[in-house]
Amino acid sequence: MRTKFPVITWAEAGETRSARWRSEAGLPAHEKLVVVDDHLSVDAAWKMVSAGMAVLWRGDWQNARHLLQGLSRRADRQPRSDGQKKPVTPAEAFEQHRRNQGRRAQALALLLVPLDADYRIPLRRAQDVWQACVEAYGPQTGEASLVSLRELLAVVSAHEWRKKGVPVPAVEGRIYPHYGVFSPVRGEYVDLVAKAPLPANCDSAFDIGTGSGIIAAILARRGVPQVIATDMDERALACASENVQKLGLTVAIRLVKADLFPEGRAKLVVCNPPWVPAQPTSPVEYAVYDPDSRMLRGFLERLADHLEPDGEGWLIISDIAEHLGLRSRKKLLGWIEMAGLKVIDRLDTRPKHPKAQDASDPLHAARAAEVTSLWRLGRADGIN
Repeated sequence: MRTKFPVITWAEAGETRSARWRSEAGLPAHEKLVVVDDHLSVDAAWKMVSAGMAVLWRGDWQNARHLLQGLSRRADRQPRSDGQKKPVTPAEAFEQHRRNQGRRAQALALLLVPLDADYRIPLRRAQDVWQACVEAYGPQTGEASLVSLRELLAVVSAHEWRKKGVPVPAVEGRIYPHYGVFSPVRGEYVDLVAKAPLPANCDSAFDIGTGSGIIAAILARRGVPQVIATDMDERALACASENVQKLGLTVAIRLVKADLFPEGRAKLVVCNPPWVPAQPTSPVEYAVYDPDSRMLRGFLERLADHLEPDGEGWLIISDIAEHLGLRSRKKLLGWIEMAGLKVIDRLDTRPKHPKAQDASDPLHAARAAEVTSLWRLGRADGIN
């Protein structure tokens, strides 16, 4: 079976070998790589990956994991010698942080491991990753492949989250995130949706960009009899479908593949777009980074056309972009006004995630000042 994945060819044990290259982040196939094993030290490995050389691990699986941990520590303490100046503004600090994180990710992604055609790892003491790979990659391709160890461990981690789920009291159960779908671990926005007053006689709602289905599930649990949840991503729709079924909400929630809005109007339209206007570099980052605020602006520009005259649109968004100097409050309010909308109310809460308390984080000042809000919006020509 041929696949969409490019081929990597290398020399090993006196012969030419090849395998498919697998990268969810869309990294190009490596033109050269060197085969290594348990004799490779962290120092030697760091010299290789920092020079851009891909290394294919043939040693013990557990030792590969230890090596990646060593490389991670080495990357974290690397002095910056590329002429970077101390950032003056929050926006400069953010851009520098993203560049440094990108370099770190690029180096760590160069430690590769093999996967057999049946998603087995042909290494000593290798763990069973078959189910995790099927969930993330789909059915077996019939071909051996190479994958970044860092990516494969993320696939395994996603599988564990999917098995145990995330308890969410507002849905009276658990949400089971899939690989590449954002996990609802930041509970502050969930609490806002659970507590905000519903519009009077709220008989219908749209959940725009549903992801795991968490917001649609909260609305259904609150008694909204008809919720249409949309997303463009097939993984998100599959994830939401599983969660809706496990929560017993299939009568109340209908999933639709759509670019933001479904057809028609609703009494309530909810959207939790990515909060930071920047370019994502991996699948799961699409839930965090929204280039040029495209999803946010698209939601606001089209919201009035999909609201009942006395309906409400709920925009759930953090002001972290404002503290980073990436988007101003004035600009957000201008977009709301230009879209023919008005602000009815705003509910605020403080984030509870650990980074807000971590003074060593390069973005600590912005994270410590961050507020997450649920903006209640109505049509400017409505009767709210």
